[in-house]
Amino acid sequence: MNTLDQIISADRPALVQRWQSLFDREPPAHVQVALLRRVLAWHVQDEAVGRKAGAPKSADHLNLALRPPGARRTASLTAGTRLLREWQGHTHEVLVLSKGFEHQGKTYTSLSAVARAITGTPWSGPAFFGVRR
Repeated sequence: MNTLDQIISADRPALVQRWQSLFDREPPAHVQVALLRRVLAWHVQDEAVGRKAGAPKSADHLNLALRPPGARRTASLTAGTRLLREWQGHTHEVLVLSKGFEHQGKTYTSLSAVARAITGTPWSGPAFFGVRR
């Protein structure tokens, strides 16, 4: 199991211990486990990229989806998930694909585009389908 997998699957005490060994102090009071994971994963990725001469300062190739600063929190949807939403007496089913969403045989790049196609008005897709945290 690689270091990122260990961070992703670790419980709070293990994350706190890793934080302490890395930063020589306790993590901030009341910090959420998700934030501990993000900071520790970022650090591991930064170290891995920094060790490779000429490597780009990007962690995209390490395949860990970390939200950029300021991005809104939405639930992560894995491919194969089916979303159901009733709208004006009709049930709409959306299939989450690895890159996009399928609704009535058509592929869309975002949930908001699907919501717009269903309602005819600009909706937030995550809000329309109830997948916001």
